[in-house]
Amino acid sequence: MVKEKLDNVQERIKNAATRAGRDASDIVLVCAVKEADLEGINEAVEAGVRDIGENIVQDAVTRYELLNKKTELRWHFIGHLQTNKVKKAIRLFDLIHAVDSIRLAEELQRQAEKINKMQGILLEVNVSGEDTKYGIAPEKLDSIAKAVRDMKNLMLSGLMTIAPYSANPEDSRPHFRRLRELRDSFSSYNCENIDMRHLSMGMSGDFEVAIEEGADIVRIGSAIFK
Repeated sequence: MVKEKLDNVQERIKNAATRAGRDASDIVLVCAVKEADLEGINEAVEAGVRDIGENIVQDAVTRYELLNKKTELRWHFIGHLQTNKVKKAIRLFDLIHAVDSIRLAEELQRQAEKINKMQGILLEVNVSGEDTKYGIAPEKLDSIAKAVRDMKNLMLSGLMTIAPYSANPEDSRPHFRRLRELRDSFSSYNCENIDMRHLSMGMSGDFEVAIEEGADIVRIGSAIFK
């Protein structure tokens, strides 16, 4: 069942990329496993999935130990990261998607420096301005990007957002377009530890629109595991 759903998602990614004049191989499918059981995750890995997205650090600790014994995977933290969980997160995740404050970035820098790791991060942007969502206000991105330039154990690789929920995927388009415009406006920040190439946006309900608007990382869970 997971294999069939995964095949369907990958075909939809390919079609969306084609509509946008893009190469589907440039788009990373991160399987969001928050609601998946280990059997389902194993089935996805056996079908070729190599990017795993976790929302909870402690869940990742258990799965990391079990899954990485079989296959080398890339681990993405896609939830809200509390500073008291950073020490564990640093040892698990290749890319942390939801950095939403200078305070969190500073703690990531401290813990990454301790183990001599270059930690990949994305800045989460609250493009929609919703009070219920985490993320940096667009007007504050400049100050955070400047701060990260001096954090030599962090590699800032792009931006992430979550669009407001809607039954109509088209409602997400202006939010995804805005994130792409913000990313493009930060191209001048590129330096040794800043390379704003990634856009992590789009989930099960709107990932095709996200791809059409420039996403190269999509985070998909329920379309694969439910």
